[in-house]
Amino acid sequence: MLKGDLQLTSPPAIYFELKKIVEDPSKSMADAAFVIEKDAAVALKLMKIVNSAYYGFPSRIASVERAVTIIGTAELQNLVLGAVIIERFSNLPGNIMTMHDFWAKSLKCALISRELDAYLGGQYRDSVFLCGLFHDIGQLVFFRRIPELAREVELIRQSRQNLEFDDEILIEEDIIGFNHFQAGAVLCRLWNLPEVIVESIRLHNYPDNTDQNYMIAAIARLANYHCKLEFNHDGVIANSLGISAPEMAVILEKAFDQFADLFNLFYSPRTC
Repeated sequence: MLKGDLQLTSPPAIYFELKKIVEDPSKSMADAAFVIEKDAAVALKLMKIVNSAYYGFPSRIASVERAVTIIGTAELQNLVLGAVIIERFSNLPGNIMTMHDFWAKSLKCALISRELDAYLGGQYRDSVFLCGLFHDIGQLVFFRRIPELAREVELIRQSRQNLEFDDEILIEEDIIGFNHFQAGAVLCRLWNLPEVIVESIRLHNYPDNTDQNYMIAAIARLANYHCKLEFNHDGVIANSLGISAPEMAVILEKAFDQFADLFNLFYSPRTC
């Protein structure tokens, strides 16, 4: 399904160039900043995000190198990869689900995932944002490579009332033969992204509490359930992570308070 599509199969080069710098002990923050500054669009977006209310630094950050020093290299890589992928896939065709709606839902999932992880102790602080952001990225494979089948799936979903999550996945598997979590895991592995991201997607619809990545998948799964404002808290789902309804309400409020400003910074579709 992915063969021959360079936009899908080509990994985000700036992310891996930056990763190589970060993992080289002989390199400095200035070297990391130089990689970012070579891409003016990414550098500008990064500076806007770092200076946004999301971080709330007391004084303005005026340089990429200073931004790297303050937010750290792991956070920098997350922001860069997120910004690049959203930019790359901001204008895919979609008569049923627009890219605006897709990335809005995905960013909400990323923010809720981050707040959930922080509440649970921050074990995945270096990767949880991207796990949430990319949890549905397999849908982009469907939208791009098999748009008619993807459209059929969406039309069936929209025609049915009160669908359960598992029912939505069964529709994909019935029409396409596999689901978008499986496609997303394959895509992220093809991009050579960290295994924790690949596995958080692969395990999304197949919980396995014996897997070492079980908890990060559970966090992303719960965040996905709650990433629409109209959803009500479900105590049964939340209890799989030991979170009460009042605690979940606070987590959601924090995530949604961050959403609007950050989405406007991340998502800026190109005009044709």
